[in-house]
This record gives sequence, C-alpha cells and structure tokens, in this order.
Amino acid sequence: MAEQESLEFGKADFVLMDTVTMSEFMANLRLRFEKGRIYTFIGEVVVSMNPYKNLNIYGRDMIEQYKGRELYERPPHLFAIADAAYKAMKRRSKDTCIVISGESGAGKTEASKYIMQYIAAITNPGQRAEVERLLAICVHLNGMVSARSIFRESQNHSGPWVSVLGVIGMGLLSLEVSSKLYDSVSVVSPQSRVIVQQPGERSFHSFYQLLQGGSDQMLRSLHLQKDAAAYNYICPGAQLKCSINDGAEFKAVADAMKVIGFKQEEIQTVYKIVAAILHLGNLKFSVDGDTAVIENGKVVSIIAELLCTKAELVEKALLFRTVATGRDVIDKQHTEQEATYGRDAFAKAIYERLFCWIVTHINSVIEVKNYDTTVHGKNTVIGVLDIYGFEIFDNNSFEQFCINYCNEKLQQLFIQLVLKQEQEEYQREGIPWKHIDYFNNQVIVDLVEQQHKGIIAILDDACMNVGKVTDEMFLEALNNKLGKHAHFSSRKLCATDKTLEFDRDFRIKHYAGDVIYSVTGFIDKNKDTLFQDFKRLMYNSSNPVLKTMWPEGKLSITEVTKRPLTAAALFKNSMIALVDNLASKEPYYVRCIKPNDKKSPQLFEEERCRHQVEYLGLLENVRVRRAGFAYRQTYGKFLHRYKMISEFTWPNHDLPSDQEAVRKLIECHGFQHDVAYGKTKIFIRTPRTLFTLEELHAKMLVRIVLFLQKV
Repeated sequence: MAEQESLEFGKADFVLMDTVTMSEFMANLRLRFEKGRIYTFIGEVVVSMNPYKNLNIYGRDMIEQYKGRELYERPPHLFAIADAAYKAMKRRSKDTCIVISGESGAGKTEASKYIMQYIAAITNPGQRAEVERLLAICVHLNGMVSARSIFRESQNHSGPWVSVLGVIGMGLLSLEVSSKLYDSVSVVSPQSRVIVQQPGERSFHSFYQLLQGGSDQMLRSLHLQKDAAAYNYICPGAQLKCSINDGAEFKAVADAMKVIGFKQEEIQTVYKIVAAILHLGNLKFSVDGDTAVIENGKVVSIIAELLCTKAELVEKALLFRTVATGRDVIDKQHTEQEATYGRDAFAKAIYERLFCWIVTHINSVIEVKNYDTTVHGKNTVIGVLDIYGFEIFDNNSFEQFCINYCNEKLQQLFIQLVLKQEQEEYQREGIPWKHIDYFNNQVIVDLVEQQHKGIIAILDDACMNVGKVTDEMFLEALNNKLGKHAHFSSRKLCATDKTLEFDRDFRIKHYAGDVIYSVTGFIDKNKDTLFQDFKRLMYNSSNPVLKTMWPEGKLSITEVTKRPLTAAALFKNSMIALVDNLASKEPYYVRCIKPNDKKSPQLFEEERCRHQVEYLGLLENVRVRRAGFAYRQTYGKFLHRYKMISEFTWPNHDLPSDQEAVRKLIECHGFQHDVAYGKTKIFIRTPRTLFTLEELHAKMLVRIVLFLQKV
C-alpha cells in the first residue's frame, strides 16, 4: 500500500477499491486528478494523468525521497516505479524494462524523460556529464522522430524505439538506443509522414527547425529559403498554428549533437540530407510520350550537390530503372507515375537511413569502452519503452493498422506478464491460485498475424502475385478468408452496415474498440519498394557518411538478390522480437491518460478518460492484480506498521516468529477470515480490512503522541 495519503485525495492504489467497477474506478481517477494527484498505482503499475502544467515534483529533493525506498513507502510517482525497476535489476542481476503506453498527448515522452533522469541521477550522481549526454540524446532524437499530430504538437512517430540505460556493477552509466525495431518499422508509419501528412498535422520537426533556425548563410549553402510553404513535402503543415519555437529547437538540437560528440562535418551532413529531401519533393515530372522527363533540372543539380554525387547520375536514377535479365542489362525508362513513386520512396528511405545512422553513431560514441565483467560484475539493463498509443482517426489506413496491431501485441503481453507475476508470487508463498476470468485478445492478434490465415499473410500474398493487384482485390481476399471471424467485418459481409463503404472498408473489433480501416493504399504501402538504382547512387556518394548508410549499394547490377520482405512482414517480425525481448525482462508499466483535448489543467472529460481506461485495459489489470487478495506485505514490515494496535505485539513481541505475531494481531481484531498466510507475507483479501487497520493505526498513533507529550 502506498504511503497513507488522506482519503480526501482518493485511493492511492486502484487495487484497494471497495468494488472493481468502472464507475468506482472513474470516480477515484477524477478525484485524484482534481486534487492534484496525477499518479495512482495499480499494484506495481503507475497510472499517469497529464496535468497540462508544470509540477514541482521532479527535483533533487524528490529524487532523494524515493531513492532506495520500497514501492509502498511513498505516494505513487514515476520515481517509485523507476526505483523499483532499478532495485530489481541490482538485487537480482536481472534485466528490467519500463513500458510506457497511452495515446498521443497523454504524456508518454515526458514520463520517459523523468524516468531516465531519475535512473541517471541515482546510478552515479558524480557522472553529471553522462546525464547531460543522456538528456541531449533525448532532445536530438525527439527532433528527428517527432511531428505535430492532430492530437498534440510533438508526437513521437518513430515507432517503438527503446532507450536502454546500461547500469553496471560499479555504478557506471551507459546508454544504448536500440534501432533494431526502428529498422523494421521505419517503412510503416513514420516515413510516410516525410511525404504526406493528414489534415491538421505537420511533418517531422527537423524540417521546420532547419528552415527557421538555420542562419542565412547556412540556408544559402543548402539552397533553402525560410518559408516552409515553398516545399511540397511539408507545405500542408506550414500554415498550422504551432506553439513550438522551431528556431530555438534547432539550436537545442545543434547543441545536443555537439554534447553527444558529433563532428562538425557530420552535423553538416545531417543538414544536407534534410535539405536534399525538401528539394526532392519539389522535383516535377512531365510526360514525353509514355515516359517521364524532369521539368526542373536545376533542382536535380542541387540534390546532387547536397548528396555529393553527379547530377546526371541522380537524373538517371530518377528516370530509369536498371534491370538485369541474365547477362544482359537494360535501362527501363519510368512512366510519370513510376518516377513519382520512386522519388517519394527515395525521400522516405533517405530519412530512415539518416535516423538509423544517428542512432548507431550515438551508440558508438557513448558506449562504455573496455568493460570488464570480472571487475564490474554483470552488465544489466533497464529498458525504457515509449510506445505509440492506439489510433482511431476519421481515415485509418495501413499505418494505423500496424500501430494498433502493435498495441494488441503489447496488451496481450501485459496481461500475460501480470498474471504470470501473480501466479509466481502465489506459488512462492504457498497460496492456492484460482482461475481469473479476463478477456484474452489472442484471437485478435491471430486475426492479424496468423501464418497463412491472418490479414498480414493475406496482404503479402496479394503483393506477391504477378500482374496488377488492386486494393479492392485484397479486400475481396479478406472477405473470402475471414468472413466468419467474429472480430472482422466489411460492407459485403454486412450489407446493412452503412458505416462501411463497399470495396473500401473493413472493420476490426480491437480490444480497445472498433476501428474501420480503408484498404486504399494498402498494397503500395506494403510493397514500398526502393529501386536498387537509388542504393547504388548513394553508395557511390563521395560523402563517407552517406556511403556507410547504403552498404547494399555495392552489389553489382547482375547480382541476384532476394525479394525484400514487405513492410507488414518486417513490422510483424519486429513486434515478435520486441515481445520476446520484453518477456525476458522483469516488466514495470506506466499507463498514461489524457484528461481532455483542450490541454486544460482543470478539465476532466469523463467519456474521453473512460475510453482510454477501457482500451488500456486498466480495469482488467485491477481484477488480475487483486486475484483474490487486494494487498500483501512481508510479516516484518507489516508488524513494523501495525504492531501498536495489539497488546501482543506492542512494543515488541515474544512469539516464535513474526508470522505468529502477525497471526495473533489479526485474530485479536477478528480479521482471520479475510487473510491468508504465505511463507514470508500476509495476504489480505478485501480493502475494507486494510482500511480498518489503517484507522486503528491512526487512532493509536494519536494516543501515543498525546502520551509522550504528557510525559
């Protein structure tokens, strides 16, 4: 139980609710938010409400209050969960992870920042330089992977990337940012944002930062002007009102790169690549017969200059595709549509390679060198996973499909691991385990990822077919193979459902609610083919940084290569790898909730919050966590708190063991039918018993104080 806050603030742990109902959960959530308590436990899970204001609860004094304390000893806080993960890692030499989830605008990125600050601070307070580098890394990556969404002004769109704090035996601190998952998901949601955005959204901050923050001399050298509306890829977001100061953010990112250890020429290469993407978007194609020609050749020369290659080679890669047929090599000229597709695929790929290079470079710079396990002990890590939340838009496409599949996988893992932790504790303590009813979303995960039968398999089959395959044909295949699935529907399968369009929409009944997806673009987005010509072009760049980003470009034209995996297959594989990775660690969770859409520090929108509680599965989490017992504590710590309420245990007991003393205390108050005795812990079934114990404790504390004052 968290440190006893007054009940005027509500219950600090949802597990202690009298009845597990949505109405009681929401009432407690609202009360705590309105009283300024933004954190609440569900056992070892922290529910975090975005306060939409600065709170003075993250300073050094607060860090000291949580450092080394048990989870229940202090009020709910991100620092409590961070310290618990750190102690588990140090005490048991076990890798741990903190999974932060919630929708856009719920405060995930801030939560991950505070958690990393805390871990960095308690690991080795003297390593201030490493802490500065850690925070600089967060700033730099945020500029590269965040964009203004319709929900908030800085949403992470990189997909799930993992920041790993390596906390090693002697208190050394290192940090690794894992790009493995990003390598796979980069072709899905994030890079589509390079070339197109939904209404009300901006592209990645890095583009606007360069235009607004770069000096006049720098912009001239990059052939850029400050007006974002001049660039086709980002002009839709140029007119949006945004409170972000792009000029100031540009300086922050530039300073961060220097702190991290980037060389000046490497920083210049980053700017050149970002500029080249902007110019690519302004390339115009027209038709000459059946083939494409470039209208504005000057832009080609600018792109070639920025990418350190020749203009004629850039033009050839844009207009032709080199095809090997046996020993013969031919140049197949593109149509206007093919040239446009190739240009956009190239722009997305350049940005993806840039991000992955930055991640790899950061890791090489900050890696702890010459680490000796015989001296420092086992190298254990805390993984901090900031995962994008469930998405339901007016128009949901391939990107939302992948994101929501990711959330299904993580929800499944979450429930499984919480159940597993409960079962393991019961087994350790010798307490009988009883079956718990909960919704198992395995059926939805299978709908998406099952071999040969799932949506991804059906989509890949469609993409592998020879000949013209349309999105409508893909939807027809879904109808034929999934028509009887309880969590799948379409207009053809349900002709009276006018919320679905014929030959366009299908619906998945997700654990978080129903989502209608439009198949438009599914085939092209899943293929997302980047022609080998562009890879060779970049590999032969005279810029060594660019060259290292495209190693496969060294393959000869006639060299046979395997067909690349589709975007969905890559994403599926990365999700399976992520789940396996997380399952091997001891998990801790932060569930973030957005109280309103107006960014008001006072407003609690009931339905808005209820929806998030439902799709985060929080009520399910409470049911599983209680598992018959709302509270458990070791005998020694239980006695330390409550021994003054029994004559048999105050001030000390003479019974054979602490367990016997606790048993005597419980029996003298008549609670014996509401508890179970484990090997090292007492388990209390209902919150009412615990609250009664707390009331007795509070009353006795007053009496003791009065007695001491008289003495």
